[in-house]
Amino acid sequence: MQELHRKTLLGLLRTLAMMLAAVFGPVWTFRYWQGWISLAAFFGPALLITIWVARHDPALLERRLKAGAKAEQRTGQKIVQGIAAVVFLADYVIPAFDHRFGWSRMPWFVVLAGDAMMVIGFTVVFAVFKENSYTSGIIEVARDQRVISTGPYAVVRHPMYTGALIMLFGIPVSLGSWWGLLVNLPMTAGIVWRLLDEEQFLGKNLPGYAGYTGKVKSRLVPGVW
Repeated sequence: MQELHRKTLLGLLRTLAMMLAAVFGPVWTFRYWQGWISLAAFFGPALLITIWVARHDPALLERRLKAGAKAEQRTGQKIVQGIAAVVFLADYVIPAFDHRFGWSRMPWFVVLAGDAMMVIGFTVVFAVFKENSYTSGIIEVARDQRVISTGPYAVVRHPMYTGALIMLFGIPVSLGSWWGLLVNLPMTAGIVWRLLDEEQFLGKNLPGYAGYTGKVKSRLVPGVW
């Protein structure tokens, strides 16, 4: 258990260091209030969720640590995860350059709305974690896994991705950048690709999943798709 917590803490610290460099390196100053609030809107919920999962569902925490391109077994998913890692970093780097060179301007209340989007996205993710202990960081089926159709899964098939996209589109807005929103277009395409592949995998390997998809029609956006 201590080793699991150590790995989790190191992962959070590495992510924090990377994001500090991505936000403040391009602007070459710490006088960037949008950057500080954006980082707080990310790490505040992320830390609280991590603490909750560590205390209440260590098995889920272990599954979540097994993530990234190296952890995936199939080539297609390795590519998707690689794209996701690059785009996530660009979500901070591009808006930071935007701020430095003044490519676009955004009202302060829109910036704060971006911070709110990040918190909302994390709230959706937290609801997923509370409902589904099988939420792995890679596409797999656990030995005792069952179909979850309650909570957010009663609304869309992939609420984790819905929450992630809300959070990701909130990042460039929270940093005051309109141009930064374009960065998430390849991320959205990658998530769609991943979830379609995941549905095929689950349909073949998770009993009852085909019936679930017949009941819950929406994948990401309720009533839309």
